[in-house]
Order: sequence, then C-alpha cells, then structure tokens
Amino acid sequence: MPTPDWDDHYASGNLPWDSGEPEPHLVEAVERGLVTPGRTLEVGCGTGTNALWLASRGFEVLGIDIAPRAIAAANAKAEAAGARVQFRVLDFLTAEVEQAPFEFVFDRGVFHVFDEAETRAQFARQVGRMLATGGHWLSIAGSTEGPARDHGPPRRSARDLVEAVEPVLEIIELRTAAFDGGLAKAWQLLTRAREIPAQPSTRRTA
Repeated sequence: MPTPDWDDHYASGNLPWDSGEPEPHLVEAVERGLVTPGRTLEVGCGTGTNALWLASRGFEVLGIDIAPRAIAAANAKAEAAGARVQFRVLDFLTAEVEQAPFEFVFDRGVFHVFDEAETRAQFARQVGRMLATGGHWLSIAGSTEGPARDHGPPRRSARDLVEAVEPVLEIIELRTAAFDGGLAKAWQLLTRAREIPAQPSTRRTA
C-alpha cells in the first residue's frame, strides 16, 4: 500500500483518530500505576491531546509527529493552555532524539500502521534504543479480533506484535482492548526495556 501523506489528513480535517479526549487506555495505565511520571516520548502525538494530558499529570513530555500541521496545532494548544510540553516534527523510524533516554514511550495507533514485519521490528528496536533501563512502552494497536469491517484502524495479530517486540523488549502485558468505545478491537501492549537479553526458545531433546 502507498505510504499515507499524514499532513494531507490534517489539511483536510480527516482525523478519525483525533477525538480531543485523552486515550482511555493511557488514562487507565496511569491511574493503575503501570506507568509513573517521568521523561516521556509520545510517538505520533497528533494535535497533542495525550501529551498535554500527561503533562498535566506531572510527566515531562516530548511529542513527535511526521505531520508538520499536527505539530503546529499541538504547539498552538500548548501555548493556549500554558503547558510545558515540547513538540517536534520527526520521523520516528529514522530520528535521533536528543532528549533520549525516556522512562516512558507511548503510541496510539502508530506501531500498527506498518504492513511489513521488518518495519514493525525496526519500530520496536527504535523504542528499545529510546528507553531508559526499566522504562516502559505502551502501545495501542488494531487487532484481528472483532467482526469484518471495511474502515478503521489496521489489523495486526498478536503474533505480528510479539514477533516484532519480544527480541528487544520484555512483554509485561498484552490484552484485548478497543478503540473509540468498542467500535474497533485493539491490543493494549505494555513492554519494558530489557535488562537481560531474550533467551532462545527451548527444544525437547529427549
């Protein structure tokens, strides 16, 4: 499939992912104490809704997005709110982020946009490079569960996610979730920076 021009979406106002409300699974993770305030990177921050919410909870946030119009809107919202959040136009797959390492990385619906397994693996490796020791990554990704649909977020299997992530990050939690109040099934993936490399899968020898 051709690579979407994300800036065109922001120019046209075609933003089905931009509800103006913080992601409920992110809110839950913070309220459950799964992630705690610290240096934070939001990948694909869009117009800054989640980054601004995190900042209001004591997180020190850098939001990045590939779309300049998204970052312009995010900066305008931050200025209007008097919030101390940094926003930058960056391509996460290739970016050198000067502020790294981070205690927390978050993405909603970015990891799942890549059709190729190697690109998803590249994304996970990049997260691993960005995380401080013991740091966490929370990703909300489209799921293969639920009825057939001809629109909405891309679908990825649990295997798609695990094969990309497990070599570089420790999987803490992978559970079923949903976008937009249940209209599209999703995965909630919580991982941690590895202190010990993943060990090979064992084989029975006797």
